[in-house]
Amino acid sequence: MIHNIIFDIGNVLTDFRWKGFLMDEGFSEEMALRIGRASVLHPYWNEIDRGVWTMEELIDAFVSNDPEIEAQIRRAFVDAHGIVTPREYAIPWIKELKAKGYRVYYLSNFSRKAEEECADALAFIPYTDGGILSNREKIIKPDPAFYRLLLDRYGLKAEECVFLDDTPRNVEGARNVGMQGICFQSKEQAMEELKKLGVE
Repeated sequence: MIHNIIFDIGNVLTDFRWKGFLMDEGFSEEMALRIGRASVLHPYWNEIDRGVWTMEELIDAFVSNDPEIEAQIRRAFVDAHGIVTPREYAIPWIKELKAKGYRVYYLSNFSRKAEEECADALAFIPYTDGGILSNREKIIKPDPAFYRLLLDRYGLKAEECVFLDDTPRNVEGARNVGMQGICFQSKEQAMEELKKLGVE
């Protein structure tokens, strides 16, 4: 029986809108995509979530991917406010689940920079029973140790948990440690999937 609902954050409880964010900064769509390929869409982006590299090291790494646009890359990430934005349903949904007796947690690959500069998007956190952000632990999904850390910290049984994430490999990571997993596409789709697991 499911007692615990565990949410990813980006593109589940919030929007990770990197392309729109870059265009808001004044870059053309073509340049936004080029910056994205050198940064957000590159494996180096995992390191901002892991929280081991400094921002200076990370930006240098992005620049190494496309040196011709060094100035644009350096300007793009001076202030990350707006790259992660809230979804209106997040708090009401959490409240609804908790009112039905479920405990709600979050487990997310999330950078310190976004945590500090997009704090408005994390307004749902006080309504949860707890959770873990990757930058604080220097570990990211889908490392099995990250999921187990949440289970151990809050005394949860894997078989009583369901994990919702928009990235298939992260859902598979949760299943590999014994949780149920749902690949999130929309709130409506997720609610239907939850119902199949007995979560009304």
